[in-house]
Amino acid sequence: MKRRILIWAGAALIVVVLITVWRPIELGFKPDIDAGSAVLLDMDSGDIWVNINGDVPMPPASVSKLMTEMIVLDHITSGTLRWEDRVPISAYASQMGGMSLSLKRGDFYTVRELFEGITIYSANDAAVALAEYMAGSEDSFVLMMNDRARSLGLSPNTVFTNASGLSSKDLGIIRQPTHIGGQTMMTARDTAKLAAALIHNHPDVLNISGRTQMQLKDKGLYVSNSNLMLPGMGGAYAYDGADGLKTGYDSQTGYCIAGSAQREGHRLIAVVMGAETYGSRFEGAAKLFDYGFFRGLHYGERVKHIIHALGIRS
Repeated sequence: MKRRILIWAGAALIVVVLITVWRPIELGFKPDIDAGSAVLLDMDSGDIWVNINGDVPMPPASVSKLMTEMIVLDHITSGTLRWEDRVPISAYASQMGGMSLSLKRGDFYTVRELFEGITIYSANDAAVALAEYMAGSEDSFVLMMNDRARSLGLSPNTVFTNASGLSSKDLGIIRQPTHIGGQTMMTARDTAKLAAALIHNHPDVLNISGRTQMQLKDKGLYVSNSNLMLPGMGGAYAYDGADGLKTGYDSQTGYCIAGSAQREGHRLIAVVMGAETYGSRFEGAAKLFDYGFFRGLHYGERVKHIIHALGIRS
């Protein structure tokens, strides 16, 4: 019995010394993420805790819809847009490929329905329809997106060219002429800052991004959330505390996610861009969250966490 106590006490002492002197970040606990870039942002302090190529611009695909969501919610808050407003679907919006709700030209849907389509299912046609309704054209909406990016202090490396995040290749011949040409590009750091600003300014967005399904009643259509980290989705990638925000895929970049998770009042933003496989973006975000929530523990809690993980019992 005494021997077990001595072993436990010795192990605990070693852990305390290591944590006190070197801290987890220097102990090699920082996660190795298999992706083009990755960032972990602590919302309590605003600090970046992990930065892997975080300032390198990359095509973000549907992750760029975070800015579309931001502008919609800005206008809802200011009263210039209402959830019940009925939005017409244009011919251009109805032609959007990729993730879509198969909206038809001439149909009408509420702002709420289309916003849920963007936030939960990442629908490209819903994003374009809302952009056209709010600004008169997607091109004018893109100017609003970039103005908002500058007001949030995002870097010049982040530039929006459409409301959906679709690449020029994916848009093909239906792409309309715009004031801002080229490809939408974002850095992982800017993506994390945008996600944090969206949650800070419009916390109710998490009530939508955390839902597992949405429906369009008039169409009898049910679609599932594209974020498999949500606990309600079940499966291998479900993560305790995850509640948002946006996934994306681009044939040039690969798989992306801007994820949000909260435990015991502590919220983290994890961004993974350019992952090679569908699941590796979720796995990478989970590693970032694990690291962040461990780092956020007080030293005494860290000791207990490590001792429990090592299977040491008193």
